Amino acid sequence: MAKRELYAFLEIAALCGLALAQPLLDVTGKSPDFFLFHGAGARDVLLLVLLVIAAPPVALWGIGALAGVAGRLVARVTPPVALWGIGTVVERAGLAGRRPRAVAHAATVGGLFAVLAVQVGKHLLPVRGLPLALLALLAAAGLTAAYLRWKVPAQILRVASVGPVVFALLFVFASPASAVVLARESGGAGPGGRKADRHPPVVVLLFDEFPVVSLLGPDGRIDAAKYPNIAALAGGATWYRNATAASGWSPYAVPAMLSGKWPAKDGAAPHFSQHPDNLFTLMSAEYDLRVRESITQLCPPRLCPDTPRPKGGLPTLVKESATLLEQIVLPVDSQENLEESYQEVTAEEAEQPPPSDPRFRFGALADNQPARFTQFLDDLSPTAGKPRLSFLHLLMPHTPWNYLASGMRYDAPGDLKYETPGWERLGYERHLQQVRYTDTLVGQVLDRMRDSGLYDDALLVVTADHGVSFTAGAAGRGLDQAQKGAAEILWAPLFVKEPGQTRGRVDDRNWQHIDLLPTIADLAGVTVPWSTDGVSAVSQARTGGGKEYHDTPGKPLPIDGAKHFAAVQRGTSARPELPAPPAPELVGRPVSTLTVTGGGAAAADAAGTGGGGATASVVNRDAFAAVDPASGTLPALVTGTVAKSVSDGTALAVAVNGRIGAVVRVNPPDEAGRRFGALLTDETLFRAGANELALYEIVSGTELRQLQI
Repeated sequence: MAKRELYAFLEIAALCGLALAQPLLDVTGKSPDFFLFHGAGARDVLLLVLLVIAAPPVALWGIGALAGVAGRLVARVTPPVALWGIGTVVERAGLAGRRPRAVAHAATVGGLFAVLAVQVGKHLLPVRGLPLALLALLAAAGLTAAYLRWKVPAQILRVASVGPVVFALLFVFASPASAVVLARESGGAGPGGRKADRHPPVVVLLFDEFPVVSLLGPDGRIDAAKYPNIAALAGGATWYRNATAASGWSPYAVPAMLSGKWPAKDGAAPHFSQHPDNLFTLMSAEYDLRVRESITQLCPPRLCPDTPRPKGGLPTLVKESATLLEQIVLPVDSQENLEESYQEVTAEEAEQPPPSDPRFRFGALADNQPARFTQFLDDLSPTAGKPRLSFLHLLMPHTPWNYLASGMRYDAPGDLKYETPGWERLGYERHLQQVRYTDTLVGQVLDRMRDSGLYDDALLVVTADHGVSFTAGAAGRGLDQAQKGAAEILWAPLFVKEPGQTRGRVDDRNWQHIDLLPTIADLAGVTVPWSTDGVSAVSQARTGGGKEYHDTPGKPLPIDGAKHFAAVQRGTSARPELPAPPAPELVGRPVSTLTVTGGGAAAADAAGTGGGGATASVVNRDAFAAVDPASGTLPALVTGTVAKSVSDGTALAVAVNGRIGAVVRVNPPDEAGRRFGALLTDETLFRAGANELALYEIVSGTELRQLQI
């Protein structure tokens, strides 16, 4: 019996390896930034690998073994009760003896065959959903029948049981994530040598997914009305308006900026073991490092022992991996990716005690702001000893978009993809609101530096790793989008305030983000002891106007820099090409000044439908019943579905408390139905307590038809 159980375990282990462990380790192994962001060390990653390869087969084999034990117990109990005829019933039902064990094992094998068939089908077939599930079940039934009838399939599985161990070894030693498991701090050219007698304080604020065109007015300058703090920064710093990203993906873009080298190795972790020559190792000899990274971990622990690390570790890895595994085994294509979980936690979410008055405004830094930003502000003061390098990579205005311009938060469904045709405008509006909030954060940095006396003498760098495209048909920041929307993706904000600088200037030289490290080193008086691809803007100018974009390291895409920069200089002409919003003149108008038909109980009764004809549903309708602006959250994003009677492209007006807050179009149907989404940016629409939400179909001009919700 022991031999039979060993064979059963090996067969299950082989199938679990193929159907579960291999795809999960393959996806996570290619994303070392996933582990770094969630604060996972080598121990956490190794424990996750052990769980992935061992837990499923042990659990499934254990269930089958328990079925076998139960069958044997039933077989022992049956004879004494045979007089009542129970024994015969039990035997006929197959609940006694070895049969329960055999049935349980066959069911386990069949289920794993089905999971494997789904994944193969997703790679080979165009069908998804129920058709793919049915095909997978048919394939699993055939494979299970062959397994039960012939010995060869079982023998093959037993040999293949070595697979999970091989997958684990490949993950640990050969995947990009191996840099996290096998991290080494040795190597690199070492810290830079002293070049000056005095080194200024250095402050680097690195934003994420931030196109410079989002800041521009029609004259190609910073729109000071919308972004007063960034405009003030530009008024006292050098704005390198022609600065472009090395890549549209942070794990490649940020190391390029902080090492001065183009991305060269596909899949390389954004980790100090892969990039030992970087800003932090360079400056460590002369500077007190206060480093807060997000996607990367370029500062070695020996240099940044007090750097706050993301909380999470193994529990978070298990949770996120379970979600990822669900996406892998379901017979549908997932639109999710690991980067979706890269969110800045708020101070409140970091389990800091809430203040007695939890109103969110700019004076309440501990409430509803990225927690590490508050910690970054605390570091911005002069020091008596070594000068300080304060660094923060903040995922703002990066997705998820949850902030209005004032800093008020709102919730959003996770399936609103701005890359999907029809949803680009809503995504762009949400992005611009978060850019305006990001401007507020810049203002807080400037205020803190001035109040502490740090500003005048400091080298201040405010930039972003890359932008993002919202152009219809080219939304996102992949290779295809970079070719169609280069002005939005490559051109990122870059402001450098040199020590003692008081007047702003615009520098249109060909700056590429690999120039950042040599420029900072030059201005900080530190020599870079390794060869860089970038050049210092202080000592030399880059020749030519060509640009490079590394969607894949080592395979640069040449970009016509002159053409796209000309669009950037024209300001709003570089903005994304999106359909014009319908009836913008209605926004802000009281509904009482317009002609309204339909809606109300009387209309519903007259129509005999109980719904007034056309109907709609709103996802967050309940949130309007008890609004509390003092909490720092508003139901500012209204999404839902409309009935089939409302055609695609229909203009809808969304009103709160009798005033129209937004006008949007109904999108073509998707898996969730015929949907709409509207962002209400005017906070004066809301009041504390119950709020009245209404939807209207715009019939013409000033005529509306109310929809029942």
